[in-house]
Amino acid sequence: MSERQPTLRERRRSETRRLIQAHAVRMFTDRGYDAVTVADVAEAAGVSAMTVYRHFPTKEDLVLIDQPARLIAERVAASSATLPVVHRVGGALVDAATALTGGYSDGYGDGDGYGLVASERFLLDCLRLMVATPALRARHLDSQYALQQAIADALGDGTADPDPDAAFRAQAAISACLAAMHTALTRWAEEDGRTPLPDLIARALTASFGDAVPATGRQD
Repeated sequence: MSERQPTLRERRRSETRRLIQAHAVRMFTDRGYDAVTVADVAEAAGVSAMTVYRHFPTKEDLVLIDQPARLIAERVAASSATLPVVHRVGGALVDAATALTGGYSDGYGDGDGYGLVASERFLLDCLRLMVATPALRARHLDSQYALQQAIADALGDGTADPDPDAAFRAQAAISACLAAMHTALTRWAEEDGRTPLPDLIARALTASFGDAVPATGRQD
């Protein structure tokens, strides 16, 4: 069965959302997060403040990206349940980073949005804003916890085991993988993206787990 294609209304809504976020992140980066208001973002994007809030309930939401969590969870769920948890999660992190950094390379794009994935520059600017802004750091921690839960759910039997020790080990493995990814993300931002993000994540995972995690989670 073919996957349902988005309706025209859904595509327009998605394009409006990407346009608003692109203007917001660019302005936050150029002028500082605290110096830019939601009204400023609305004016730059050519929409009303109400439209901005309809897509992004809070100012912090303008910098958060929910796409990585969905991609990671999808790849974890698609991996073989017979593999070790660190193999499934680590491979999914590398695969998702590969997909996410394969988007448009022309900066922030234009009114037509980014397509399926954002540009590396956009991702780098979002990451820097989250690291440098106290209010965004708190939201970033919340999103990391949500990602950990999404991965646990995607593992299925790996965390649904009635043995509490098995569930504990799975949660510990997820946390360790995410810690390695965070280290890679920090280096990626410090280097201004000079080293490909998937390579940095793979190197961080290898430093943490040796050869237990492959360069990719796909089983071809």
